[in-house]
Amino acid sequence: MRGLVIEEDIRPMSEFRSGMATFIKQVDETGRPLVITQHGKGVGVLLSVREYQAMQEKIEVLEDIQTSITQLAEGKGLTHDVAKSMVLDSLKN
Repeated sequence: MRGLVIEEDIRPMSEFRSGMATFIKQVDETGRPLVITQHGKGVGVLLSVREYQAMQEKIEVLEDIQTSITQLAEGKGLTHDVAKSMVLDSLKN
């Protein structure tokens, strides 16, 4: 995801309501999120579907890495030779 351009990517709710189609097009074309404010405070973020999916995939990878780290810390890891043997055996079937 690209970084925010303050002058373009932060808009009040009233402006978002009146120009929703324009802002959706902007988010899709730029790949940048749009921060929506209300009474001067951020209340929402609009992302393109592409950016949202990329974020979800990154979160899944990070969760898998954290699970692996926890399993290794608990002594549930495999040696290289055992893992290699398991992979090669599965490829034979």
